[in-house]
Amino acid sequence: MSDGFLRRQAVMLALSANALRPVPGMPASVPTFFAGWLTSELAPHLLLATAADATTHTLRHGVHGRRDAVGLAAAGLSVTALGAVIQSGRGASAEVDSALRSALGPDYRETDVDPALPWLSLAYPFRMRNRDVVKVRNVPYAPGGRRFLMDIYHRRDLPHDSPILLQLHGGAWVTANKDHQAVPLMLEMAARGWLCAAINYPLSPKATWPAHLIAVKQAIAWLREHAAEYGASPEFLAVTGGSAGGHLAAMAALTPNRDDLQLGFENADTSVQACVPHYGVYDFAGDTDIRAVKLRVRSHLMKMVLGKDAKFPEDYRAASPYAHVRADAPPFFVIHGSSDALVPVAEARAFVDKLRAESRNPVAYAELRGAQHAFDVFPSIRSVYVLRGVASFLEWALRDASVPRAALG
Repeated sequence: MSDGFLRRQAVMLALSANALRPVPGMPASVPTFFAGWLTSELAPHLLLATAADATTHTLRHGVHGRRDAVGLAAAGLSVTALGAVIQSGRGASAEVDSALRSALGPDYRETDVDPALPWLSLAYPFRMRNRDVVKVRNVPYAPGGRRFLMDIYHRRDLPHDSPILLQLHGGAWVTANKDHQAVPLMLEMAARGWLCAAINYPLSPKATWPAHLIAVKQAIAWLREHAAEYGASPEFLAVTGGSAGGHLAAMAALTPNRDDLQLGFENADTSVQACVPHYGVYDFAGDTDIRAVKLRVRSHLMKMVLGKDAKFPEDYRAASPYAHVRADAPPFFVIHGSSDALVPVAEARAFVDKLRAESRNPVAYAELRGAQHAFDVFPSIRSVYVLRGVASFLEWALRDASVPRAALG
């Protein structure tokens, strides 16, 4: 029994330490991400489980010998580390608020936000639902089968002239689908009266760039054309996404109404009025001179996404948000974790710096201390605070878009 207890606590201590201080370096990036992501966002559950395991073992078997003592010490260290991880997650509230105040001003919210956390949702993070929201599954937005389907979320009463939010999933452009990410955000914004849509898009290696972005633009065009059927207005459309989806969201926001990217639907309006990329990929060509980015540029993944005949650097820059920053970019709210093991936080900082230097619209940036990649997939202390901030930003962008430009001075 002591051996099993010691092994459990040793594993938990390693996970807790990695969540607090992730193992650096490319070879370890994927296992570091998976271990750190779940441990960080489920830290309250793991803290309780660790404390319960240590208490139960002690009550049932006592402390006999070195293995029990070491196991209890490991449990104590794990609880301490997990407590620090939880505090890091709680810090997202101030980090997001500071980012939005800095970019939008102190009055960016119309109403105060209830500071209480939804403890029932946090206790059961994988049970994501909202009885006030209807989900319409697998609506085709373009010909081509299951990779051209969207799920639509709307409030049961089909509100009139709703704004639209389009969600783009991640998965390194090669995997995943519309069911895997941002469900809490879709449910929240739909409950607030937005029409929300999450799409599939073509995946590499079968599809190569710019097929992914063209599909996104097809979805934007479809949503504008069919908005009224779901109680929405085509006038305001925001886009969001995480990782590869963050990259596509940024590209959609920075390449509006490009004929070469919307052959066959050139007259459709594919502009975007606000963009919220989470832990996105922004530099495809290594222009930021970040070592981890340069390694990714030379990787097999980029050749899969861009095609084996892609020319460097021109074809890489054609797919790079960093290379498409423009003065008339819509308002951005960029969100990234300081402990992201898959996409370096320095890449987000560089992208934000360039956006702020060139764009005439506000650029908010929240850097979340201790957050891993994909921190927002299910409800957690951190993701709840971020979701509230995203909702506030989107509602600010909607109000700002309704103000006549002349009135802005």
